[in-house]
Amino acid sequence: MGAIVAGLASGVLFGLGLVLSGMTQPAKVIGFLDVAGDWDPSLGLVMAGAIGIFAPGYRLVERLRAAPAFATAYALPTSTRLDPALLGGAVLFGAGWGLAGFCPGPGIVAAGTGQVPALVFVLAMIMGMLLHAAITRSRDAIGAATEVAPTGPSTEGS
Repeated sequence: MGAIVAGLASGVLFGLGLVLSGMTQPAKVIGFLDVAGDWDPSLGLVMAGAIGIFAPGYRLVERLRAAPAFATAYALPTSTRLDPALLGGAVLFGAGWGLAGFCPGPGIVAAGTGQVPALVFVLAMIMGMLLHAAITRSRDAIGAATEVAPTGPSTEGS
C-alpha cells in the first residue's frame, strides 16, 4: 500500500511541476525548440533546475540506501551501448516532441485536463507502443523459428 501512495504522490507532484513549468503547453515547448526563430529558453531553465536538484539528491540517496524504500533493488539500465534502436527511438521521440509539442509525461498530464490535442497524442502514443510490441513479438518469433539446432553431422558437400 505504501508503494501505491508514494507512486500517487510522486505522480501528482510531477504533474503539478509539469503544469506550473508550462511543459504541458505545446506552444511553449515548440517555442523552446525553435532556436532559429522566436526562441523561449524558459523550459531549458526548468530542465536545468530539475537536473540540478535531482543529480545530487540521487547520489545522496544512492549512498544512504542500499535499496529503494518499496523495492528490493534499484532498477537501473545496464547497457551503455548506443545501438540503432536507441538512436532511432531518440530521433522518433525528438520528432514527435517537436511536431506535437508533447512528450509522454506532459502529454498524459495534459490529456488528464481534457485537451483534445493531448488526447490525440496519448492515443497515438499508445498505438505506437502497441505496434512496437507487436513488431518485437513478431521479430522474436521469427528469430526463434530460424534458430534450429543441428541434429547431427552435416551431409552437405558429400
